[in-house]
Amino acid sequence: MPNNRDRLRVETSVKDESLIEVRRQQIVRASVKLFKEKGFHRTTTREIAKAAGFSIGTLYEYIRTKEDVLYLVCDSIFNEVMKRLSNFPKSSGTKEDLTEAIRQYFLLIDSMFDEFTIMYQETKSLPKDAMHYVLDKELEMVAIFETILRGCVKSGEIQLTEEAVYLAANHLVVQGQSWAFRKWAIQKHYTIEQYIELQTTMFLQGIIHFQNE
Repeated sequence: MPNNRDRLRVETSVKDESLIEVRRQQIVRASVKLFKEKGFHRTTTREIAKAAGFSIGTLYEYIRTKEDVLYLVCDSIFNEVMKRLSNFPKSSGTKEDLTEAIRQYFLLIDSMFDEFTIMYQETKSLPKDAMHYVLDKELEMVAIFETILRGCVKSGEIQLTEEAVYLAANHLVVQGQSWAFRKWAIQKHYTIEQYIELQTTMFLQGIIHFQNE
């Protein structure tokens, strides 16, 4: 399991936690749109404030730097991802549940295409502590698929070594993300459902080949 770090605290002068949450979600939504259009470095905090419906002074009540905004965007994305992934079946150990988990994960990537693209393009701009936090959250996604795959191994549905389970889980996470990174090219040939079907088939066939080695 990944070595989880505590959620980093972004300094604020506001005491109302519910108001902080509402305002920061406004900031995140505005920032995702701007970062997609202009990139992180070319977007100014004044533009973020305007897009969120604040004055620049109000914006700085909720964040201290533009890097804080990028961290909030990444954190919001992972919170949504982990919330959805937590509903995946993890212990039944059937290929059907594994297939459905893959499908739901790929559909999640498709529904958050802009967010994932921004996060992986701009993570390098985060301060060191924030980057470690984001990378740890990435490993939590891998761990969810590790758990599902181990369940399939335990039930006898698939045969993988522990070493292979970790690599297979990483493979699934990366192939899902590839839909975001390469969608501009892949969608010319496949719908998301076709992409899911082909990736799942190749993944399972790869496991069968591994078992027969």
